[in-house]
Amino acid sequence: MSIERGDKGARLNAILAEAGLPQLAPGQLERFAAYCSLIIRWNARINLTAVRDEDAILRRHLVESIACAGALPPGIATLLDFGSGAGLPGIPIALCRPEIAVTLAESQGKKAAFLQEAVRVLSLPVRVWSGRAEALADRFDCVALRAVDRMAQAVKAAGNLVRPGGWLALMTTGREFAGLLEAAGADFTWQAPSALPGGTDRLLALGRRT
Repeated sequence: MSIERGDKGARLNAILAEAGLPQLAPGQLERFAAYCSLIIRWNARINLTAVRDEDAILRRHLVESIACAGALPPGIATLLDFGSGAGLPGIPIALCRPEIAVTLAESQGKKAAFLQEAVRVLSLPVRVWSGRAEALADRFDCVALRAVDRMAQAVKAAGNLVRPGGWLALMTTGREFAGLLEAAGADFTWQAPSALPGGTDRLLALGRRT
């Protein structure tokens, strides 16, 4: 289903309202609509995501990532999107939380090229790391993961990139939750997970590095 850009914004706010989430400002809606259009256009060539319907991208990808952005604790200054893929959740976090300096790490060259184009089109002060996240020398206030290959292995590596006192944000399912906490190790203290909108059994788990 194709949705015009202005209609995408209105539809996104309607889905946010259904989920009990705050509405976005017109400027944010315009940029989210442009981002959705980019995903659709590039997805036809490089398979960014298996979800191809525009309404489903709004509902499943964008709203879930917007919910994550709103749930992140205050005081986070730097965030790494580990295995960013189509920029989820990093680009929505950058759009919703401009006080956070976001880095998108993506080792697949074609997906990293998409991220560079998205950052340019959306005029975002976001860094794209075209390589393995594990090679970064930085440590971050928060590292976020969503739909990463070999998720348990990735969570273990991501935990090493969180500074002491920082956060690990896992967007996962109830079925995978316990295994991922075990993979993260004993250095993290976890809050009770919260349900994410847009899909059954989807949740956000926030762990703080002690």
